[in-house]
Amino acid sequence: MKIFKDRKEAAEKLYAALKSYQAKKDVVLLAIPRGALEMGKVLREKLKLPLDIVVTKKIGAPGNEEFAIGVVDPEGNFSYDEGILASYGIPLSYIEEEAERLKHVIKRRYEDYRGDAQPPELKRKTVIVVDDGIATGRTTEAAIDYLRRQQVKKIVLAVPVSAVDSASRLEKKVDEFICLERPLDFYAVGQFYENFPQVSDEEAIKILGLRPQ
Repeated sequence: MKIFKDRKEAAEKLYAALKSYQAKKDVVLLAIPRGALEMGKVLREKLKLPLDIVVTKKIGAPGNEEFAIGVVDPEGNFSYDEGILASYGIPLSYIEEEAERLKHVIKRRYEDYRGDAQPPELKRKTVIVVDDGIATGRTTEAAIDYLRRQQVKKIVLAVPVSAVDSASRLEKKVDEFICLERPLDFYAVGQFYENFPQVSDEEAIKILGLRPQ
């Protein structure tokens, strides 16, 4: 079931729900790289707001990186699913080692994307977190928990589409949840887009525009 032509169209539809934040001085847009930066570009232009990134990384299971068993946030804090570790016999030491490795991956991602640019001041700001869709929502949840620790004033999570269970969980953790579609038949975010290309690091860095070209 295709709902959106591409990320640009999805962002334009989200804009209609975010107009009340247009040109507000105490509002910051944060995109979850890489795909969401395509949406962030549209929303930055339409809402006239500064755009930056928030980076979290999932911890994949041994031998199956796509199967998320934990997540690491920008400060290196990590969480994991105890039930999955017990079911698959995965030692805690594996989680700790992967979290340490991914902490450095996240640090490099910020350096690569932002260069020497100073991070935005988030304390007492309204932060709009944008993603192109939510499947399990674990990396998004880690981003929200991280932002809470930054003492932001308000967190708005804005996504075009989300799995129903993830939406129900995440909307309890944010101050405002904007989700255009919650289809029951959900396998992957890309199934709801006609065009859903991978966004390269080079493209993402260019969109963000914080490094000199």
